[in-house]
Amino acid sequence: MGLKNIVYKVDGGVADIMLNRPEKMNSLDENLIFEITDMFTDFNTREEVKCIILSGAGGNFCSGLYLDYLQKISEFDIMQNKDDSQKFKNMLLSIYNCSKPVIAKVSGYALAGGCGITTCCDFIIADDTAKFGYTEVKIGFIPAIVMMFLLKRVTETAAKDLLLTARILGSDEAFKMGLINMVVPAYALDNSVNELVASLMKNSLNSIKLTKEMFRAVSGMSFENALAYACDMNAITRMTEDCKAGIAKFLNKN
Repeated sequence: MGLKNIVYKVDGGVADIMLNRPEKMNSLDENLIFEITDMFTDFNTREEVKCIILSGAGGNFCSGLYLDYLQKISEFDIMQNKDDSQKFKNMLLSIYNCSKPVIAKVSGYALAGGCGITTCCDFIIADDTAKFGYTEVKIGFIPAIVMMFLLKRVTETAAKDLLLTARILGSDEAFKMGLINMVVPAYALDNSVNELVASLMKNSLNSIKLTKEMFRAVSGMSFENALAYACDMNAITRMTEDCKAGIAKFLNKN
């Protein structure tokens, strides 16, 4: 892929992706945004990839937009800003829409756009060094795009707390708020993520894919339309090979 700021490996069906600009706290620029989008777009269709772990190098996840990049976009005209915003949105969607389960493994800072990236993942496991924050309003910016994903994880009350105060919170508070799934000591982070991966890999990956598809689809439907869609998905899933094999295995055990 010709990657400059990401290192990755695929082993046993698990893609381990690491943002690799530790000297810049893995901050985002045009190139890294493109690389993340390209990587998730690619892994979404690669059959050998069953699960994805996303982390950051050097003790931090991602500190948001790089300072030089902020300076650059401050000089954009309206059309350049729209195009740049579209690229950022596409990056977040490539993570959120990925058909494979995505786990954010977070140490250190996950701020602004970096916090937005974690929010798009299916699971967020953080150690006790992790710090989360949507700091955009401190510099006269707004967390417009990441807000849409944040509201899928937490209540509006919690989202207003995070987005309007721009405060930085530790992993324990982030867990209590419902922003993240799990807090573990730093020494246990790798094992905790690996245990979750092992649990996910025991399940039907086709069923996980279809369930993720339903999460995306039903949010824009009325309750009645969502139920009708769910009935259709239920019927379709019953005819898959995974479902037939799973039922046969279950019945043979009883």
